[in-house]
Order: sequence, then structure tokens, then C-alpha cells
Amino acid sequence: MATLGFLINPIAGMGGRVGLKGTDGEDILKKAKELGAEPVAHIRAHETLRILFDMNAEIRWLTCSGKMGEDVLKNVGFKEGEDIQVVHQPPDVTSSEDTKSVCNKFKELNADLILFCGGDGTARDISSVIGKDIPLIGIPAGVKMFSAVFGVNPRATAEVIFGFINGTYTTSEAEIMDIDEEDYRRGELHAKLFGYALTPYESTLVQSSKSVYEGMDEESAKEEIARYVVELMEEEKDTLFILGAGSTIERIGKELGIEKTLLGVDVVKDGKLIAKDVNEQKLLELLGEGERASIIVGVIGSQGFVFGRGNQQISPEVLKKVGVENIRIAATPNKMAQTPRLWIDTDDREIDEMLSGHKKVITGYHEMRMVKVEMGGENA
Repeated sequence: MATLGFLINPIAGMGGRVGLKGTDGEDILKKAKELGAEPVAHIRAHETLRILFDMNAEIRWLTCSGKMGEDVLKNVGFKEGEDIQVVHQPPDVTSSEDTKSVCNKFKELNADLILFCGGDGTARDISSVIGKDIPLIGIPAGVKMFSAVFGVNPRATAEVIFGFINGTYTTSEAEIMDIDEEDYRRGELHAKLFGYALTPYESTLVQSSKSVYEGMDEESAKEEIARYVVELMEEEKDTLFILGAGSTIERIGKELGIEKTLLGVDVVKDGKLIAKDVNEQKLLELLGEGERASIIVGVIGSQGFVFGRGNQQISPEVLKKVGVENIRIAATPNKMAQTPRLWIDTDDREIDEMLSGHKKVITGYHEMRMVKVEMGGENA
């Protein structure tokens, strides 16, 4: 029987749909709640744990009391005393110190693997305690997840864990990345390497770390993509265009002559910016009843995510209103050459299935490439 440490960052991901790009800091968390943000980490953790429970995985769980782990384990069906050992009692308002404290307990009790549910900040806190002494794997729940220690979605994470405890998957060294959220909210992306961890790895189930592409060839390619997309937009009058995050989509804004938010979601109609840095609620308001709309999104370099990382404002509800047939993906040839797969992880399996399959990616002026979009965890 394998011994796994398990913890949840209860506030991870709450800033995504309300457009806050993270929940680091008490003020930002308060603002997220005022905007109607609700916890999401426990839902994602529940999906992974339910699959492991249904697999009859033989696991002894070390965890925190309450919302940092114990509650979800019990809700899935694992039993306290038999399957669950509570090793840390966090206060009602949890912090990174609780994460670090319980990880010290995991080390003392010789955990074989640490499973956590959170984002890059949680991964960084865990890594600061365990280094490469214990492998770790994350259930993706944050807004920003640039580290290479997350499953591509909760189902894939369950597959990785099951394979690891049964000896199918070995570990590899993975990067722990994080960014400054204040810079991120100002539209500045500065990803920093904080260290390395060991993680169970299977290329179709575990995401890569994010890459940033720069150079003149990249800029020329972005310009060609922008020219082509703007021509398409001009042909589709009276259409709301939801523009995702990233430098490729930002270049479309420049071609239109508007100030596009680099790391946010904006809305354009008839060549004019009508809403900037919007959240899910604003998008749903703009879409209204029967409003014709189109979504244009980029690709996260190397990771390959189209939806589910950094653009949670474009939620399953928004995607359903727009229609999957009205989605366009754009990425430079260089980025696509370094990105072997495209992924989606929207929190809605029905939508993920609809978005899966071979899709056209705009790579230049009147240039397309057919690429397979996957959801991961198909065998779970």
C-alpha cells in the first residue's frame, strides 16, 4: 500500500473566472469574493480522488483536517482511521505556512508521493520544504500554472498517480515556476524558475512548463496572423469578438488600433473595443440572448493549453453560448513546432469532448495548420 500526502489550497483558482488572474494576498482574495468568486479547488480534487477510489487504489492518505484535505477524502468514500490519517489541523483561514507545516509532516512519515490541489504558488511552497526528497504531482486548480508538475486535468492526474503507485510511471525532474501576480495584473509576464522537483511523468498526462518565444521571426509571424484575423473580423459585421490573452492575440489589437490587454480577455465589435479585461459575468452579460459571437485565443507555448490556463473567464458557460464552431485558435509556426500537443481543461467534460479533435490553427496570413486538440485522461 502506498502512502500519499494530500493537501488542498482552498482558495486556489478563485480569481480566474472573475478576471483577477490569481488570489495571492488577502486584499485580492477579498475582492474575488466581492465579485462572486466561489471555491473551485475542492471540486477539482474531488474528481481526481473519486477516480482513484473507483480504481480501488490501495492508498493510505496523510492529510490536513477540514477543507485542506480531510473533507474531500471522506466525501469521496475514503474512511478516517482506515484510509485517512489527519496529521495537521489548520485554522479556519489557511495560509502557505499550513502547506509548509503539513509537508514537514509528510517527510517525517515517509510519504511516497505528495498530491496537491492548487497552482504554482502551492507547488513552490511544497518544493521549498521537500526539495527532491519526495515526488509530487498537482491537480491543476490555480489561475496560473506554469510549472511542469501538474496533470493536464484532474482525470489525467488520477491516471498518473495510479500508474506511479503500480510502478508503471517513474519520476523525472520538473521545473517549479512562478510569477509575480502584481506584475501579471499590470500585463507584465515575468516567469521565474524557483527550483526543481521530482514528479511522476507521462507525456500525454503531465503538462510541460511554459515557454516564452521572442525574436523578429516571431514578430513577423504575429503580424501576419493579425492581418488575416482582422480581415476575417471585418467580414463578420455585428459580431462580438472575444479576444483571449497572450502576445499573439495582443497583436490583433494593435492591428485594429486598440489597446488590447496583454494578459486579460477583451471584447471587440465592428473594430471597436467595447469591454476591456472582462470577467466571466461580464462576458455572459454581453452575450445576452442570441448575440452572434466568436472567440479568438492563442496557445500557451510548450504547454499547449488553449482553454483552462490563464483564460478561465472564457468559462464553459461562455463557450456554450458562443458555440464551439465559433472558436478560432492562432499561434506562430515556431510556437507550434515546439508544442507537440494542444490541450483543453475547462472543468466541463462535455465541453472538453466537444472541443477535442483536429482543429485549424491560424499560423500566418491565409495559412492554417490542422492540429489535434486533446483533453487528457481518456483511460481514467
